Amino acid sequence: MEKYVCQVCGYTYDPEVGVPEAGIEPGTPFEDLPEDFVCPVCGVSKDNFEKE
Repeated sequence: MEKYVCQVCGYTYDPEVGVPEAGIEPGTPFEDLPEDFVCPVCGVSKDNFEKE
């Protein structure tokens, strides 16, 4: 699965890990994240992420 990097703060979304504290289960591809997903570090929307 592809990793995606926040272009604002550098946080990497790793689908194998997910974001459990935000209710995103491990194994969730970036494309399947909810539209209202925000970076857990800096809070920007998912359109500020680019494929690593």
